[in-house]
Amino acid sequence: MLTVMIDLHCHSNISDGSMSLFEVISLAKEKGITHLAITDHDTTKGLKEAKYIGEQLGVTIIPGIEISAYDYKRQRRAHILGFFVEPHHEAIENLCSPLLKMRHLASYEMTKRIMKAGFNISWEEVEQFAKDGTGVYKQHIMHALINKGYADKIYGDLYDKLFSKGGEGKPQGLAHIPIQYVDVEDAIVAIREAGGLPVLAHPKQFNNFDAIPEWVEIGLEGVEAVHPLHGPKDEELVKYYADQFELIETGGSDFHGFYGNFELGSKDAGMVRYEKLLERYQKLCESKKTLS
Repeated sequence: MLTVMIDLHCHSNISDGSMSLFEVISLAKEKGITHLAITDHDTTKGLKEAKYIGEQLGVTIIPGIEISAYDYKRQRRAHILGFFVEPHHEAIENLCSPLLKMRHLASYEMTKRIMKAGFNISWEEVEQFAKDGTGVYKQHIMHALINKGYADKIYGDLYDKLFSKGGEGKPQGLAHIPIQYVDVEDAIVAIREAGGLPVLAHPKQFNNFDAIPEWVEIGLEGVEAVHPLHGPKDEELVKYYADQFELIETGGSDFHGFYGNFELGSKDAGMVRYEKLLERYQKLCESKKTLS
């Protein structure tokens, strides 16, 4: 009997992962992952390449995105996954391109502050780690610092010292520069305009559960249930909202390679969830045909 393993959340070096698309998909093949969603942050760059690599290696690739958004009503962050989005659709490009530029510029300023504080790194060294992506992330800065022996891992005391947002008794990091994320409602609408299914990612991380009823009205289609940050109670709460609002459930490892803490394939969405995702997507396509 054929074993099916489905991971609907992973990142490559196009955003804040450490591995190339080929490396990620090859690792998926090695681990027995049969279906993999590429969900890089705020970009659809590389999705066509990923589909081709998947075809060559025998891994089904689901084109995706994870938009880094903000719930301005409740003053908290929110990440929205988009599945089956059309690569380079103008709705996503127009929404996310300014964010990508803002993040890259903020990273440049953060690097300058770190250098001024006496750390022996250069912008060129940092930028080298992001050469195949859409810009520099904090993980790339940390990679440069690790190479110089200032730390032995991405997330730890040095990361907090440099990048902590402060609050709750913690001092603000010496290099912290806030960026303005896109409005979560705009993210949901953009994914739908790009032909995709918007799904709320890891709602426990940013405590987004209470916003779900409102976002369903805007076009939210699902919630991520299976995630490394979710325990059984969190999965039960996702199921409650999914049942209440007729939402699909998804799941995945949120893999970032060396830049993350979770192994590819460590969370399996399962065939039942994947089939419901496909069914919802087919319904969306049919409704569009009817409208046209």
